[in-house]
Amino acid sequence: MFAEQTWLVRLIWVTLTGVVLWALVTFRWEHAFVGMATLALSLTPVLAARWADIHVPPSFIAAIVMFVGGTVFLGEVFDFYERYWWWDLVMHGGSAVGFGLVGFVLVFMMFQGDRFAAPPFAMAVLAFCFAIAIGTAWEVFEFAMDQLFGLNMQKSGLNDTMGDLMVNGLGALSGASAGYGYLRGCARGGLPRVIAEFVDRNPRFFRRRRK
Repeated sequence: MFAEQTWLVRLIWVTLTGVVLWALVTFRWEHAFVGMATLALSLTPVLAARWADIHVPPSFIAAIVMFVGGTVFLGEVFDFYERYWWWDLVMHGGSAVGFGLVGFVLVFMMFQGDRFAAPPFAMAVLAFCFAIAIGTAWEVFEFAMDQLFGLNMQKSGLNDTMGDLMVNGLGALSGASAGYGYLRGCARGGLPRVIAEFVDRNPRFFRRRRK
């Protein structure tokens, strides 16, 4: 499973490993901790998929690894959240697209891949709601952390929260639209193609699938 990953994913893993070793040698404990945490989080989807015997497309793994690296490593070590006002929006939007895809796949698995029993619009709505729910739960988490521990995860408060929710909505719509496009037979490229690849690689979850 590691061998089939894209060159970009392997490059990120090698880079993170190098950063951790450099941080340990130079006694930069905070950087070492963040680097190890990022590396561990980026490896988790691969190990979890292998444990569950689920074949996740390399392109989706690459997106997860880049998101984790951008959020945890670049966001914390290089302070991208403070340097670039749009970084938080990009991370929220990207995660919402991913959760939209995950939500669609989970619901589609309930239908065991039967396109004719799964109304495209209803499936897209459920995937959209799933992604929105995850994004909203994260905003509640940020609020709780700020209130309980005096952190500043919400940055500018209400404006930050509402901006994140709107970006989450756009990302969720993109992910859900990809699921709708897949059910309509538009899986030649882009996000619908990622869904098609997942379905092709995991036939045991989609036994009623009919092309």
